[in-house]
Amino acid sequence: MFIPIRRDEVQRLVEDEGGQLVEVLPPPEYESEHIEGAINIPLKELDHETTSGLDKDRPVIVY
Repeated sequence: MFIPIRRDEVQRLVEDEGGQLVEVLPPPEYESEHIEGAINIPLKELDHETTSGLDKDRPVIVY
């Protein structure tokens, strides 16, 4: 389920709950600028297999 959230909630989830950041831009754009600690899974590749390494017990923030 996708839920839009505000910047302050993203910060809280990462800091307080170990939230995982997933950047969906293509690799060249990810390399030029991304949030520190984010992993890159391009939107066209975002599926069950590419997200299998994420911890299902921690929040996942996709941007």
